[in-house]
Amino acid sequence: MATQDELKKQVGYKAVDDYVKSGMVIGLGTGSTAYYAVERVGEKLKSGELKDIIAIPTSIRTKEQAESLDIPLVTLDTHSKLDVAIDGADEVDPKLNLVKGGGGALLREKMVEICAEKFIVIVDESKIVDGLGPGFPVPVEITPFCHEHTMRAVGDLPSMKGCNPVLRMGSSSNNENDGDEIAVTDNGNYIVDLHFSEFIKDPSVMATELKNVCGVVDHGFFCGMTTAVIIAGTDGVTVKEP
Repeated sequence: MATQDELKKQVGYKAVDDYVKSGMVIGLGTGSTAYYAVERVGEKLKSGELKDIIAIPTSIRTKEQAESLDIPLVTLDTHSKLDVAIDGADEVDPKLNLVKGGGGALLREKMVEICAEKFIVIVDESKIVDGLGPGFPVPVEITPFCHEHTMRAVGDLPSMKGCNPVLRMGSSSNNENDGDEIAVTDNGNYIVDLHFSEFIKDPSVMATELKNVCGVVDHGFFCGMTTAVIIAGTDGVTVKEP
């Protein structure tokens, strides 16, 4: 039986093989599954199978991985239109709405992926859920200024009933409490992880409410953005489209 890392590699490689062609501008995601997609782009550039690729990374660590593989990098400042972006997700619901940001890169991921003509999501079957919320806390990136006030404002939203907002501590690249210092993102912000005990009834309504809170930079709901989800499971690889 394939290990979780082998499943991640299968979907990461398939996404690049199926959706990335020479001459494209591509978005490179962040996280343990996206790592394999970046690896595959590097391999295919080195072999000559892909040519004239330029890429936009969604985090400092993805940038460092891409540079180590000699993948040419640019930013949205010079290339605001992407052909495709490939990234993982922490949860995927039946409508292909996502929760992302477990790795702390949600703002840069969203900024890049919203500019892509196609957004390909790569996951193993453990990330497919009946509803968003209980299985994985929803990350929200907030400004450090008066962060406790912003956390309270988020917790008081009508759609947040029963939610427990927790400030991320230690490393920003996971939601484990692994340090005494407040976690800081690549953008110098903090992250609040929203813990839910029940399914979120309407993720898009909650997303709008969150975004309207002054002090919230962005949130981990990626609603209505997915072109396709490539899922690796014990029975092989499947593709879901909206």
